[in-house]
Parts: sequence; C-alpha cells; structure tokens
Amino acid sequence: MTLDEQLAYLTKGAEETIRVEELKAKLERSAKTGKPLRVKAGFDPTAPDIHLGHTVLIRKLKHFQDLGHTVIFLIGDFTGMIGDPSGRNITRPPLSPEEIAANAETYKKQVFKILDPHKTVVDFNNRWLGKLTGRDWVTLCSKYTVARMLERDDFSKRLKEQRPISMHELLYPLSQAYDSVALEADVELGGTDQKFNLLVGRDIQPEYGQEPQVIMTMPILEGLDGVQKMSKSLGNYVGIDEPPAEMFGKLMSISDEMMWRYYLLLTDMSAAQIEELKASVAAGKEHPLEAKKALARRIITDFHGAEAAAQAERDFAAKFQNKGLDPNAPVLAQDGVARRFDELLVEQGMCASKSDSQRQIKAGAVSLAVGNLDNPAWKKVTNPAGVFDPSAYPRNGDHLEIAVKVGRKQGLFKFKFPAK
Repeated sequence: MTLDEQLAYLTKGAEETIRVEELKAKLERSAKTGKPLRVKAGFDPTAPDIHLGHTVLIRKLKHFQDLGHTVIFLIGDFTGMIGDPSGRNITRPPLSPEEIAANAETYKKQVFKILDPHKTVVDFNNRWLGKLTGRDWVTLCSKYTVARMLERDDFSKRLKEQRPISMHELLYPLSQAYDSVALEADVELGGTDQKFNLLVGRDIQPEYGQEPQVIMTMPILEGLDGVQKMSKSLGNYVGIDEPPAEMFGKLMSISDEMMWRYYLLLTDMSAAQIEELKASVAAGKEHPLEAKKALARRIITDFHGAEAAAQAERDFAAKFQNKGLDPNAPVLAQDGVARRFDELLVEQGMCASKSDSQRQIKAGAVSLAVGNLDNPAWKKVTNPAGVFDPSAYPRNGDHLEIAVKVGRKQGLFKFKFPAK
C-alpha cells in the first residue's frame, strides 16, 4: 500500500484520530527506518465473554498488525482493581485478583480469533504499575492538575450532583496514561468513551521525554436493533462463541442500512470496496440479501472458519429462505408512485398482459410480502383493479422492498422515494 492507502485503511471506521497528520508522519518514519509502530489498546478484564461490539477495537488492532506494526494487547490487571470510572455516575466496584485472572485467560483465548497470536504482544500493566514506589506515584500525580481531571464529563457531573468521587478513581486515567509511558506507545486505541483517558496519556508522555502518542477512538457498535449499543443485557448482541447458525440468523436480521455499518466496523474490507458494493446494491445490480449473506459469511469465517460459515448459510436457507423468497428472483427497480397493481405486474414483466394480470389476481395466484423478506409473510392480492401505494407501507430510509409472486414466478420490487 502507498502511504495514503495505509492511512485510509487504518482510519477506516474511526470516530476520531488525534492527529491524522501525526499518524501520517509516524507511518512515514516507520517506513524509512524499518521500525514498526507500537500500537496499544488496553482491556480491563471485566467481562469474559466477547460479543461483536467488543471486536471493533480488536479488529482495528489487526489492521495495524496487517501493515506490520507491533500490536500490544494490554490486560489491565492493575487498573481493573481500580475500576474505570468512564461513563459512571457511581464508583465502580473493583475486581478481585481472582476474577481478573480468570477473565484475562478468557480474553486471551477469544482475541486470537482475530489477532495473530505469533505477532501480538500480550502484557499486563501490573508488571510496571505494581512496582511504582510512593515517590513514583507522587511524581506521576504532579504531572496533571485536579482542574483538568475534573473537566472529565463523568467527574464534573458527579461533582455538580454532589455524588461522591473516590480518590482512587482519579488514579485510573493517570495509570492508563503511565501504561503508554511504560510501553513507549506510538498509537493508542480506545472506544469513544475512552477519549479522556487516551488524551491524558498523550499529555503525560512528553513529561517523560517521549513523543506524544496518536490517539484513535472507535465508535460504539449498535446492536441488532440498530438503535442501542450492542449489549448482552439488552439482548441485541452476537457473541463470537455462539454457534455459527445462530450467528448467521442474527446477522440476517439487521436492517439494510445497519448492514453497511457492520461492513465498515466488523470486516477488513477497505472503505472503497464497501462503497463499491453499496453502489452495486443501490443500482439493483446486487440484491441486498446477497450482500447481507456475504457479510454474515465474512464475520462467521473469522470466528469459526469458512466451512462452518458455509454450513450456517445452508442451514439458514433450509430453515427460512427456501420457504420464502427465491434468492434468484429478479430485482425490479421502481419509483414510489402509486399505480394499479395489475399494470405494475405487466410493466415489470411479471405478467404478459393486463388481462393476464387480472386473470392471475382473480385466480388467487398473486401474492406480495412486505417487511422481513428473509421469511416473507405472503398475502394474496384480491382486487384486480386495486391501486398499490408504496408510501402507505413503512419503509427503510428512502426505499421500500416488496416481494411479489405470480404463480411460481417471483420478483423483488425496490421502490425509491425522493429525499425529503
């Protein structure tokens, strides 16, 4: 890849990169010296079971790894005992050493489904934080002000609401920052909720004579409902250890619009490749159902292998698709203008003539389905002179898809509505 291509690949899907020009300079220097960048992401082992939402950050680490950089998967066995205050309005209870050790082992097994275990540095921050003396802690604390610490949203809110802030919570951002010093990090990745902690690391490094790290925040992935963040407690998640067939079925349930966000955040495809596929679907050259199946195959292959992904697709087709819409049904583009249904069938080649169309409707041979086209709920069209008004149906953004059957012949109508 050229330098610009590398930059585009690495920043794909990122919410924010501070600063892009610094990352470009670091990549350029790395290419000239042959010295890989040291890229760090920290994980407090608070939840041993990883779902796809957790993998957004891990996949971005893989992208750096793909380009030959040193990836450091940092397990916060020390910071886990403090408890991350990010997004909390109460003090997070610290984990016991036993809980941390058990969760850390589970994390290590799961992340290597994405990262190359032979090229990944796994470290634990107790290795250096546990050795800091009292003098070292005082020195670290002297490098950041209380005023700046209280600029943090969750601290400032709790202060205004007169909710308690424990002293040990103030040590969390400083501890995470010192991780970057100890590891001499060039880049640190984190979720959008970690931005404050990452910035502290960027501020602290020059105090120890190091070049400030570039920070990159990754967005929080929405769950299967497309609204709330992916969460086990909300039941809108896909676990990476779930059976392949279950994963496939869940992924096929996401909306067409959410599909593109999943492509962006959960695959290694470049932004240009994704846009090309998106344009192909929009033009009717590729069915969105096929694009969604390709997405499910990609994701499941990462965690269970290609054969398991292929079998999951076959299982899905046997259970749902073969009872519903023919995957080879033609895609028939339409505008959103209301018209007689018998005329629509003729226009789109579903019937030979208007009289043929009316005869088929009278015979009960014409059905349509709107909504979940993976398992269509077919309803017969009974009025030969009836008007079909696409705007009367709930649509996905600016388009609506309906499946149509005339006897054994099937088609998929895509109605495009003008932007409001």
